[in-house]
Amino acid sequence: MEDEMIRMIALAAAAAATPVTGAMAQEAPLSPTRPIMGTRLDVVATGEVRRVPDVAQISTGVVTQAPTATAAIADNARQMERVRAALKRAGVADRDIQTSAISLSPDYRYIDNQPPQLTGYRAGNQVTVRFRDIANTGKILDALVGNGANQINGPAWTIENQDAAMDEARADALAKARARAGLYAQALGKRVGRILSVSETGAMRMPGPMPYAMEARGADAASTPIDPGEQAIEATLSVSFELE
Repeated sequence: MEDEMIRMIALAAAAAATPVTGAMAQEAPLSPTRPIMGTRLDVVATGEVRRVPDVAQISTGVVTQAPTATAAIADNARQMERVRAALKRAGVADRDIQTSAISLSPDYRYIDNQPPQLTGYRAGNQVTVRFRDIANTGKILDALVGNGANQINGPAWTIENQDAAMDEARADALAKARARAGLYAQALGKRVGRILSVSETGAMRMPGPMPYAMEARGADAASTPIDPGEQAIEATLSVSFELE
C-alpha cells in the first residue's frame, strides 16, 4: 500500500513538471502595451460637412368645435378625411403619415361669480407627415390649408442618408486633430508619434422646425415659399497623441 502511494505521488509530480502546450499555451497573457516614452497630448477636434436636406417633416391636423362630443368627433373625422386625401393627391405614401395625437375636451364659458357653463366640445386629430418632394413643400402646405387643416407646425428638415455625411465629418475631425497635434509638436520641438486613443463625443446638429403661418389665399395666389437651406453635420473626436 505504501509503495502504491509513493508511485502516485511521483506521477503527479511528473505531470506538474510537463510544459504547457496546445490550448493551454494560448491562455498565456499578452505582452503589455508599450509605455509612453514621450509627451502625451490630448486634442478635441470637430469636423463638419454641409448638406441640403432632402426630407421634410410637418405636423398637421384638424381641430373642430360642436355643441356635443359626438358632433365634434364626427365633424373632425370628415375634415380629417379631406386632409388625408389631399396628402395622398400630393404623392405622400401611407407609410409617411402617422397619427400623433387625438384629443377631445369640453369648452366652458366663465362668468364672474358663476359656475362654469358648458358650451360644447373640442375635438382634435394630429398627424406627422414626412415627404421627400422638397420643391413642392409650399404647395403641399397650401393644399392642406385649402382642404380643412387648421393646425400646421413645421417643416423640420432632415437628411435621409445621414451615415455617409457623418463619416465625412468624422474624417474631417481626425484630420483637424492631426493638424493641431502637429502645431503643438512643432512649438515644443517634438514630432507627432503614434495615436494612443480615439473617442467620439459629438453628434449631428439639427436645426429646429420653421413655423408656418396660415392665411386665406386667393385661387391665383403664389405658393408659400419654402427654403430648406443647408444643415451642418458635425462630429467631435477626442484624440490622444504621443509626442516624441
